Amino acid sequence: MKRGCRTLIRQVRRASTSAPVGATSAAATAATTAAKTPEIKPEPANTFLERIQRGPGLQDFFAVKPASRLKLNEEQPVDTSVPYLKAIDFDGQARKVHFEVYGCQMNTNDTEVVWSILKENGYVRCQEAEEADVIMLVTCAVRDGAEQRIWNRLKHLRAMKTKRSSRRHPLQLTLLGCMAERLKEQLLEKEQCVDVIAGPDSYKDLPRLLAVSRHYGNSAINVLLSLDETYADVMPVRLNSESPTAFVSIMRGCDNMCTYCIVPFTRGRERSRPLESIVAEVRALQDQGVKEVTLLGQNVNSYRDRGALESKDSSGVTPVPGFKTVYKPKTGGTPFADLLQSVAEAVPEMRIRFTSPHPKDFSDEVLRVIRDYPNVCKQLHLPAQSGNTQVLERMRRGYSREAYLELVQHIREFLPQVGLSSDFICGFCGETEEEFQDTVSLIQQVQYNVAYLFAYSMREKTTAHRRFKDDVPLSVKNERLKRMVEVFRVGATQLHKRMEGQEQLILIEGKSKRSDAHWFGRNDANIKVIVPAKDLPLAGDREAIKSIDIGDFVMARIEESNSQVLKGTPLEISSISSFHNRLQYLQ
Repeated sequence: MKRGCRTLIRQVRRASTSAPVGATSAAATAATTAAKTPEIKPEPANTFLERIQRGPGLQDFFAVKPASRLKLNEEQPVDTSVPYLKAIDFDGQARKVHFEVYGCQMNTNDTEVVWSILKENGYVRCQEAEEADVIMLVTCAVRDGAEQRIWNRLKHLRAMKTKRSSRRHPLQLTLLGCMAERLKEQLLEKEQCVDVIAGPDSYKDLPRLLAVSRHYGNSAINVLLSLDETYADVMPVRLNSESPTAFVSIMRGCDNMCTYCIVPFTRGRERSRPLESIVAEVRALQDQGVKEVTLLGQNVNSYRDRGALESKDSSGVTPVPGFKTVYKPKTGGTPFADLLQSVAEAVPEMRIRFTSPHPKDFSDEVLRVIRDYPNVCKQLHLPAQSGNTQVLERMRRGYSREAYLELVQHIREFLPQVGLSSDFICGFCGETEEEFQDTVSLIQQVQYNVAYLFAYSMREKTTAHRRFKDDVPLSVKNERLKRMVEVFRVGATQLHKRMEGQEQLILIEGKSKRSDAHWFGRNDANIKVIVPAKDLPLAGDREAIKSIDIGDFVMARIEESNSQVLKGTPLEISSISSFHNRLQYLQ
């Protein structure tokens, strides 16, 4: 038996190495025979060895030029064709797609990337799910409540799919984003109505996935995470072209590995877009009439463009005292401070915000840019998560309560009028009443304009899920959450009370929900401001009169306040530079 196997292997090797010669000889013989007797056709090779001879030889698998032999700036061509699909199959052929977006601002920006890809491939967008041929749910997996909303929505969509008329295109249900990455197996098994599942790094593959599902009737899935995908080559198409605000993704992923957080497992490792592509997108948005842009990233101020070979070594970026990471300090490339400065200089009449940052990356260089450029909003998000050092250690946040408070004091020395927001979690694994009281006292001591407060929700795959026990009862979590909200509102009310009598610049975003006779906008600190609709003079030309409209920068005097909203009297229609020059003149 062994001898026979060895003999067969030797025959295969000989056949493989001689395949090109044999194939050429066979082709020449067939051509000669065809010329003499065209009606005679060669018999097809049926034996195993004959099939081997007709196939490629071993050397054919080494035909690709090694990467080490590529010349400078030479790229090896890659065949991206799909042998089981024709080019026409990728085209949406005017099929209608409907988006439902859940979760953070990054999901909104991802949806605009997806829409850009699908629009280029022949899909059209519709506003109502009942009209759609493709329904896409852009999902969130940060908390259990967000996932439960998706499960409930899928039950409704499954019924819609079952009742759909046979005269129409089959309805395709697609799940995108973090939940698709985290629960891919359960989604296929529990909700068999889902046709396509795509993770955050596989949106460019959506035309193929939709085509596979449509033509072969099987569920199609791609949830591979990437080390380099940033969608820098995709210009997002805005979902709301009338809005004066927009989002621009500058980096993806997170390397911090906080024990409670699922993001590193659903979004992957950190990678940053080239600075030039970001500036180009921001300028394009300005040309479209956008007045405020928010730079997005899971850890936005850890941005580092490593593709900028000519950039200076950023190892000199000032570290934040008392903060540490689970990884070695990153050096080289263009840091976040340089990006922020470049964007601010490129669009001086457009407001610049950024979220969501980590406190460890608020270097002095970043704070100087915020201070020195009037179009960079004096509003920072400083997610604390807890006010107790022991809880922060279990969360693997990389700082103590004392280090966080020192950073807050340092920021307020740099930016006296800064508006602060934060994230807090109550009821994390093992949190005692004494530890929770430290969180309450931190909120009281710092005082935030805005706060995002949550009861802890255990996530599978996280370090906390593997190492800790979710031992704080739900009733205790909810009670602590209520106390956090009460303490925050007291501090926010006091902060906003100090703004009464101030003149602030607000960007008008739309009509007030309660009255068409009022507009709402946001000030530099990202607080909602309500003003009455009226005609106003233009800054620099008091004789010119204009009605307030969406996208206007309006100078308003704050008259009333509470923990959530400010109310003011509009004084004139202004601009960032005009308002800044006026402040300097008054000082």
